[in-house]
Amino acid sequence: MEKSKAELKVSIWKAIAQSGVPFNNLSNEDQSRFVDQLTETLYPMLFSETENIQSVDPVPESDDELEEVLWHGRPFLSLVESYTITNERIKIVRGLISKDIENFELIRVQDLDVSQSVGDRLIGIGDITISGADASSPMIILRNVPQPHDVYELLRKAWLAARKKYGLIFREEM
Repeated sequence: MEKSKAELKVSIWKAIAQSGVPFNNLSNEDQSRFVDQLTETLYPMLFSETENIQSVDPVPESDDELEEVLWHGRPFLSLVESYTITNERIKIVRGLISKDIENFELIRVQDLDVSQSVGDRLIGIGDITISGADASSPMIILRNVPQPHDVYELLRKAWLAARKKYGLIFREEM
């Protein structure tokens, strides 16, 4: 927990430095108090979600319908977005103070793709594009995912298992 707080504090200092806001007008003591207070305020909002995923027990209708978290992560250098892949859906949470939660059912997925630029390959990140039959968002992109090929394979296997579970088969168009 203390390591996560320290990393958050470092990220806040970096964001302030990159923002170009004249923060030097404040004394060093005031700057430190500001960053400490911001860290203490933001930490519960940012990290309570991952703790809740492990501590909340879903109420299954039967033993076969237990939703299991397969992967949870954040885009590279993002504090405001997180992705969760379960055996039933893809969940995207955006926002720092207010939250926007988007769910994409795995059985609605029609195609998966991975893309990496040269720079992305050097630092081990990439984008996963998911096309589907969801009317509200027919395409979603999981951006800057660490180890994208591993996440892609995990997602592909979960997708195939969900389709098999509900008796959906692939049919090629001619």
